[in-house]
Amino acid sequence: MGSPAAMRDVDYAAHSMTLFTLEGCLMFFVQRNTDGQLMRVEAEAYAESTEMLPADHPDLQAWFANEVMATSHKQLLQIKQLKQLRQSDLEMIRVLDDLIAVLISKGVILVTDLPGPAQTKLMDRFHAREALGGLSNLVEDDEEGFI
Repeated sequence: MGSPAAMRDVDYAAHSMTLFTLEGCLMFFVQRNTDGQLMRVEAEAYAESTEMLPADHPDLQAWFANEVMATSHKQLLQIKQLKQLRQSDLEMIRVLDDLIAVLISKGVILVTDLPGPAQTKLMDRFHAREALGGLSNLVEDDEEGFI
């Protein structure tokens, strides 16, 4: 076993820090609330810390498990929201394509009213959609009403 109280310098994610060990076990500085629950856990000492706990302490294990679960749940929600937003973006692009096509066909705007790069992109999409059936699928079979 290591010395009873030792400090070990490590390079963690390109940040140098000193980790404290007690008989070879990694120690964390913690702060508890009045009910004894952990409020803050740090690898380095801080002014408000009330005690040091070994990494295998049950309170620390629960703290880190909750942090991982909260992070994982939050990340899953963000991924779901990003997928929904991406799908919505694709649907809105289709709506804008259709709107621009209608405005051009009614003479409200001219293709030449648009900047050059927009004209090119619009014409590329127009030709691709025409090859796939044009505006005939403006409203999907499972959709109701108007846009």
